[in-house]
Amino acid sequence: MLKVETKKELILDLEKRVNDKILERTNYELLKKLIEKADTLDEAINIKILGTHYKKTGFHFDPRLEKLSDTIKYFSKNNKLSFITDLNKLHHKLIIGDNYPALLNLLVEYKGAIDIIYIDPPYGKDNMGEFADTNYENAITRDNLLSMLKYRLILAKQLLSEEGIIFCSIDDRNQAYVKCLFDDIFEEKNFIASVPRKTGAGNAAARNDAKLRKPFDYLLIYKKSNTVLKKKIVGRKEYKYEDSLGRYDLAQFQATGSDSTRSDRPNLYYPVYLSSDGKLYTEPQPDTIKTILPKKVHGEDGRWMWKKEKFNQDANLYIEYNDGFLYRKIYYDENEDQNVYQVEEAWLADGKYRNSEGTTQLTEIMNSEKVLFNNPKPVDLMKWCINLHPNKNAVVLDFFAGSGSTGQSVLELNREDNGKRQFILCTSDEVTDTTPNGIPYDVTVKRLKRIMTGKCYDNTSNFEWLKKNEPYGDNLDVLEIKDVANFEVTPGKTPFDVIDETLYGVDKFKTIQEKINWVCNNFEKNQKEVEA
Repeated sequence: MLKVETKKELILDLEKRVNDKILERTNYELLKKLIEKADTLDEAINIKILGTHYKKTGFHFDPRLEKLSDTIKYFSKNNKLSFITDLNKLHHKLIIGDNYPALLNLLVEYKGAIDIIYIDPPYGKDNMGEFADTNYENAITRDNLLSMLKYRLILAKQLLSEEGIIFCSIDDRNQAYVKCLFDDIFEEKNFIASVPRKTGAGNAAARNDAKLRKPFDYLLIYKKSNTVLKKKIVGRKEYKYEDSLGRYDLAQFQATGSDSTRSDRPNLYYPVYLSSDGKLYTEPQPDTIKTILPKKVHGEDGRWMWKKEKFNQDANLYIEYNDGFLYRKIYYDENEDQNVYQVEEAWLADGKYRNSEGTTQLTEIMNSEKVLFNNPKPVDLMKWCINLHPNKNAVVLDFFAGSGSTGQSVLELNREDNGKRQFILCTSDEVTDTTPNGIPYDVTVKRLKRIMTGKCYDNTSNFEWLKKNEPYGDNLDVLEIKDVANFEVTPGKTPFDVIDETLYGVDKFKTIQEKINWVCNNFEKNQKEVEA
């Protein structure tokens, strides 16, 4: 029989949806009765799901079920493909296999420790299957794409640090639906921007019934909670003037912004009187030569930044009359940051961000006349994303890594700014006509080997990229997803034998009991599967 406590938890979750006005009370009462009469856990969960399809954002899709299996997924190192250039340098990771168990395994070591996530999920109709068929008279369903992303984004959120940030490339057809999913999982308050990127796909007009060129896709950006974006340095502060207190520059004394009028702050509106000796007062003087008032703001009286009392005390030290207006003196302070910053524009139109650049970059590295990978993202796109995060020692994850552009972008940025960013790439072992051994084996790992060491696994080094670039160095661990039955007892083949704790940032255990406790505590969730 099903535990009463479990029934109560399911019912409480449905009740919360009623309070949040997602589920109607009458439907809740019916589902509650059915759950109370359920005989098994699976039956009760399936009944509850009937009341959880509709999300707060108002779109609908049929999520797949998440269930436990009797098979543990774990990391196994491929020693033939892994390489070391210098033990003292950074170690990066390439994980080959389904990214769902890959994310579950990463949670063992990296929960709350990933700073940046970039993903470019497979969102084309052919990749999404029959559920991507469009019917504008009824509904547009994206069951495959949204279900696939939902559970992976839930895991990604657990991996992100509190200062973390996640980027998702998506086309205009799916952007609205995927944004709704991100709003549900990361919360709409953590949405930063939807950045249009000019892809250069002008020829798509020939395949578009609307006969409109659609040369853009979008970059969704969300934060975890406490993210502060890095500002772009555009120069240094200048101090053009000097007096007995030191070098200084002038800044506006009249208030600006949403509360900058007299009606907003009446006590900060007052006349200032300039005397013949150049001094400033808030009361008329016998030798007053000019009366100065705040300028109008949209037809209303403006206001100053200081109260009258502070003005009387400090004005003749820190306020200057110049060219008909009042300014504050901003003095040089050697303890302050002297850079001038500019916030990045949420707009990617430069040619270096286009798909053709990504193709050119991959071709120069792989020296192949064939198109080994369709639409690889340009390195500069990922560099732009990573550069928004202020941490130069960030851990960067891409769990739809494809050809490995994100890994190259991390290596380039580290060289440019002496950063120590680490990349973790996850890519499926999909086989295509041009990659008979699978994309990671024929493209991704070879790309990384060439740009990090200057030669491929067969020791060849005759590729175009090397003529213009120095290898980046660093080390790469290539991990593959393996599985073991949780009931396996054959000596040497049990989960406690085949799972290598050192691949999860843990030193070798001294006793088997320590190893058993660690596996039992960390790998139960790695038996989870999402129905096909």
